[in-house]
Amino acid sequence: MLKKVILNIIFCACAIVFIGCGVYLFLYYSDMQETKDELEGLSQIAEQSESLPDDDPEISEEVEVKSPSGESKKILKRYKKLYKQNSDMTGWVKIDDTMIDYPVMQTPEDNEYYLHRNFEKKEDRNGLPFLDKACDPDDDNACLLVYGHHMKSGMMFADILKYESEDFYKKHKTVLFDTLYDRREYEVVAAFRSKVFTAGDKDFKYYEYKGRLTEKEFDTYVKNIKKLSLYDTGITPKYGEQLLALVTCSYHTEEGRFVVVARKKS
Repeated sequence: MLKKVILNIIFCACAIVFIGCGVYLFLYYSDMQETKDELEGLSQIAEQSESLPDDDPEISEEVEVKSPSGESKKILKRYKKLYKQNSDMTGWVKIDDTMIDYPVMQTPEDNEYYLHRNFEKKEDRNGLPFLDKACDPDDDNACLLVYGHHMKSGMMFADILKYESEDFYKKHKTVLFDTLYDRREYEVVAAFRSKVFTAGDKDFKYYEYKGRLTEKEFDTYVKNIKKLSLYDTGITPKYGEQLLALVTCSYHTEEGRFVVVARKKS
C-alpha cells in the first residue's frame, strides 16, 4: 500500500514537472516568435519607406536629427517612420545570410537600456543591439562598439559566431551598418574569441577600446585583434579608418565573448 502511495506521488511530481516544462517551452517559443514578427515588421517598414515616392505624405516631411557631434542632419527616408516611433534608434545593422537585420539603439543616459527591451521599450529577453554611449558614428577615428545578445533561438547576434568559420567569412566579408542619415558598408578585419577579464588581468581588453582612439591606441587595438583573429583577412586598418566591432556572448569560457571587427569602406 505504502509503495503504491509513493509511486503515485512520484508520478504526480513527474507530471507536474513535465507540464511545467511544456508551459515554459510554449511561452519561450511564443515570445520568440512574437519578437521575430515585430523585428520583421520593422524591417518591412524600412524597405517600404525606401520605395515610396519622395512626396508621399508618410515620408515627405523633412526630419532632422542632431548627430553626437552636434551637427544637424536629414534622416534617410527609409528610417523616418521608425525614428518617429522611437528616437533612440541610431542606425541599422545587417549581414547577409544571417538573422542579423536589426535597428541599433543608443541611450547615453542608460547605456544598457535595451539589453532587455524591445523597440516599443517593453520588457523583452531578446533586447536589441545597442551602440555604446562612448561612440560617435561620425567620428572617423572611433571604434564603434555594438552589443547584442547571443540567443539560443539564433536571434540578435548569435549569428556572428558564423564568422568562426573562415569559409563563411570568405562569402560574407561585408557588414552593413547604416546611421540614420547615411548608408555604410564595412569590411571584416578580424573575428576572435575573448572574455571579460578581471581588473587585475593584463590581457588585451578589446572593450576598453571604444569611441575616439588616439593613433597609439588604434595601432595597439589593430595589432591585438589581428593577433587574436581566427584567420588572416589580409586587411590592416590605418588610423583614420573607422572601425565597427560587433560583440556577443560566447560559451567557450566563463564570461566569454565573440567579436567581429570591420573597417568602414571609403
